[in-house]
Amino acid sequence: MSRTLHDVVVTGLGATTPLGGTAPATWEALLAGRGGAVALTERWAKDLPVRIAARAAVEPSSVLDRIEARRMDRAGQFAVVALREAWADAGFSAPAGKDGGPDADRTAAVVGTAFGGLGTALAGEEVLRTGGPRRVSPIAVPMLMANSPAAQASMVIGARACAQAPATACAAGAEAVAAGLDLIRLGRADVVAVGGSDAAIQPLAMAGFANMTALSRRNEAPERASRPFDTGRDGFVMGEGAAVLILERAEHARARGARIYCEVAGAGMSADAHHMARPEPTGKSLARAMERALADGGLTTADVVQVGAHATSTPGGDMIESRAIGALFGPGGVPVSAIKSMTGHLLGAAGALSAVAAVLALRDRVAPATVNIEELDETIELDVVRAAPRPLPAGPAAVLSNASGFGGHQVALALRAG
Repeated sequence: MSRTLHDVVVTGLGATTPLGGTAPATWEALLAGRGGAVALTERWAKDLPVRIAARAAVEPSSVLDRIEARRMDRAGQFAVVALREAWADAGFSAPAGKDGGPDADRTAAVVGTAFGGLGTALAGEEVLRTGGPRRVSPIAVPMLMANSPAAQASMVIGARACAQAPATACAAGAEAVAAGLDLIRLGRADVVAVGGSDAAIQPLAMAGFANMTALSRRNEAPERASRPFDTGRDGFVMGEGAAVLILERAEHARARGARIYCEVAGAGMSADAHHMARPEPTGKSLARAMERALADGGLTTADVVQVGAHATSTPGGDMIESRAIGALFGPGGVPVSAIKSMTGHLLGAAGALSAVAAVLALRDRVAPATVNIEELDETIELDVVRAAPRPLPAGPAAVLSNASGFGGHQVALALRAG
């Protein structure tokens, strides 16, 4: 039996990032070219070779109820803060199943993460070591589980259709958007809160990434450390935070008179099947994901006016992504923005934040600049937006948003506006 796929639109946005405590504040900072990286002052950081990171601009505990915050890991806190903003932005005045909210049985939550409750796990291990097993919190396990941000999200908005938690490393937030798209298209939900959250500025993660030489060591100039596509790039800057989008069946959104940002036209995924930490060197896997996203949305490369690159500022990763984009669009064929030059790398939240930026780029018809490029790598044959944001053309248009993750996970999202 054939099934009609439903159109899916974005009706709400939320974010808490190193650039601001809301989606509008983050977007304003992106267009202004402001960076969020700072020096780490914690005692555990003094012996690390990398002592910089992009801390959240607003502490989640300052926004949440005190008792509520204590019952969630920092990653869960970020997810709830971003979710509440997105939910209100979508025009819902109450959780699902209540007056002012949608049908609870037709509402879902999909929130991805790379590290989940790492902070809770590390703190719990220290309590166990110094105080013994009886001192370990009885809610430590629910707080540290990777599905905790998604479960917290489902409870906050009363989503009873399902709650899913992609754990595909730094592609998790983008995969959450793709999963929400499928849930609505296939008629399993009318409203889905999708996004990602991570809080991995922790000693274990920082030391591990540093020893892999994955992190920038520009300790004396943190705000200039993340420099995608620059000849001097030497690794990414660890970030933290969350981003959430409210996806909705188009007919449902129109029936309630919701403001619609744009359409989620398509999603494409692939796997490198190559190496746990090194991307497949030709870029063909990411190129396949982008091709699949365009095909899924009934789009061609001629429809795309901008690409939001994954571009973490690692020497190999940026090069491989440039090959993938060039394979589809040709050298310099489409404007490319790399917002991690300002936000740092939010890991499991990065793909969702890139999607939020793509939605706002379509709304305002402007592509953020990539900052900190002093000398563009001559092997990067891309039209990288730099120096200043660039206007995008009016009329029907689409943007692509890329995300990649350790293990070879590749996700591309296609968003379209009239």
